[in-house]
Amino acid sequence: MDTSLYVAMSGAKQALLAQAVNAHNLSNANTTGFKADLSQFRSMPVYGAGLPSNVYAMAERPGIDFNKGTMQSTGRDLDVSINGDGWLAVQTDDGSEAYTRAGDLRVTPNGLLTTGTGLPVMGGGGVVTLPEAEKIDIGSDGTISIIPLGDSAATLSAIDRIKLVNPELADMEKGKDGLFRLKGDVNAEPSAEVRLVSGSVESSNVSVVGAMVDMIELSRHFEFQVKMMKTVSENEASSAQLMRIS
Repeated sequence: MDTSLYVAMSGAKQALLAQAVNAHNLSNANTTGFKADLSQFRSMPVYGAGLPSNVYAMAERPGIDFNKGTMQSTGRDLDVSINGDGWLAVQTDDGSEAYTRAGDLRVTPNGLLTTGTGLPVMGGGGVVTLPEAEKIDIGSDGTISIIPLGDSAATLSAIDRIKLVNPELADMEKGKDGLFRLKGDVNAEPSAEVRLVSGSVESSNVSVVGAMVDMIELSRHFEFQVKMMKTVSENEASSAQLMRIS
């Protein structure tokens, strides 16, 4: 009885953990450049003397869904999406470097180029800072050109170049902040092969329909485990009553 109850309890707990991952994905279905977390169940044996036959369920995150989201045209000069593989380099709150595919860029009143969430975009020599300009143009190779305030189109000049990287996906890991980093706390080298598409952004790769189906399945799985725990409890009560009668 104790083994059955333990298996059902662990299954219910892991179903809740998997549901949390699925809910997090669903909540970011409209987040630019978001990559979904994967989740799976597997059987895990209990180790120890006299316990090799006991097995419980375990939910784990085997990796990240690196499939690309759809490219959405916005017509906005500062919006960029990555055509194919690659990442934009940004500076995190602690000053370290991380990577994202969110290309909804902004310019702060201080001239700092940031993502839509306020992370400074990295350039050739650090974070990108722009002077006041009539127009800002971002080329396919990440080169940022501006027409200075009050000047004509003939004065278009390159200011900086966005750091674009393309490391091996197996070397990348996703942090709790949703940003990607290289394992070992090292920075990726710039890649000249990464190309940007101006006037568009990449959507989240989360399938809303798929996430809703997973939510229903996980809810049913949780209910099944709770029902099993109730059945085990009822069986224990019946056994105890039979023992008293005998």
